[in-house]
Amino acid sequence: MIRTATLDRAHARETPPSAADAARGGDDKAMLKAAANLTRDLNVPMARIYWADMIGSAVLGYAGLFVAMAASGWLALVAGLIAVLSLYRAGSFIHELTHIKQGAIPGFRFTWNLIIGVPMMIPSFMYEGVHNQHHAKTYYGTANDPEYLPLALMKPWTLPVFLIAAALAPIGMLIRFGILAPLSLLSRRLRKAVVERYSGLQINPSFRRPAPQGQFARDWRWQEGAASLWAIAIIAMVATGIVPLKAFLTFLAVASGVMFLNQVRTLVAHLWENGGEPMSVTAQFLDSVNVPPPSTLPALWAPVGLRYHALHHLLPGLPYHALGEAHRRLSGELEVTSVYFESNHRGLYGLVNRLAVSTMRSSTPRT
Repeated sequence: MIRTATLDRAHARETPPSAADAARGGDDKAMLKAAANLTRDLNVPMARIYWADMIGSAVLGYAGLFVAMAASGWLALVAGLIAVLSLYRAGSFIHELTHIKQGAIPGFRFTWNLIIGVPMMIPSFMYEGVHNQHHAKTYYGTANDPEYLPLALMKPWTLPVFLIAAALAPIGMLIRFGILAPLSLLSRRLRKAVVERYSGLQINPSFRRPAPQGQFARDWRWQEGAASLWAIAIIAMVATGIVPLKAFLTFLAVASGVMFLNQVRTLVAHLWENGGEPMSVTAQFLDSVNVPPPSTLPALWAPVGLRYHALHHLLPGLPYHALGEAHRRLSGELEVTSVYFESNHRGLYGLVNRLAVSTMRSSTPRT
């Protein structure tokens, strides 16, 4: 798939070479130096912000979910929307867990898994160890990157399939944890498949995950065990009528909304224009997306710092609450001609439209 996209790349781009193309041969050292020097004092995560934001979002999300389960009509719809947005924000902290150092915020990883990861069937082991490879300098945008596909160079039908798959993910998680996980204890072959293919929040279908080792393997076991018990309990309670079908379907709808919204955000997190070749750090930055103020809606669809995704690729260790200040410092320090500003985009519609147009161009037959 990636090889084909690479062959079609020249045809897909009908505009002059972008800053990203110019940067592929090397890095903008002035920008990289400024990014490092101007943000040295911002690297420490503030525990009170993490705890208040995550717990507040979870409480509001579950309150909305329970109201949606019990109510009907417009009240159920409004409560469901609040649940989706709030649980999506709380769930987005899984991204922070992959970057903050162990012990930096004591108890945060365990608590997040307890109140969000396990109940929503997205325990942190599904992302930790996967997302890190997306940030490896020699992996980004290549076949070894579990979170990259050259979507801009693929067929137009891949975009709706990409979104539909996310909407169906909660059903897939029920099957993965409620059925496949316990059955895999009886079969080494099935267990190998479950670990390699169904244990990561990834978009690259060719990625195969290695078996966990050490402390991470122990964390994986308890998280998977808890999620499996929860999934089995849900299936059993619905089957026996303890949990009403309406409540179960509402839960699935909210979980589907969370996964769908995250997939929309993923769709515009990058420009997806790399055909598989290694990229410089600057090129990786320019293939990623910032949607800074004055845009306001990104606070909803790209929460917990995700609106500064390009800046995050420059400074992956920077806590989410510091990204806005880092962006302001860099914007004030760098010349207006700096490639830093090439990563800034206005909003969701323009990015989706750009991606859709690119897929249509790449699928147009050559003459």
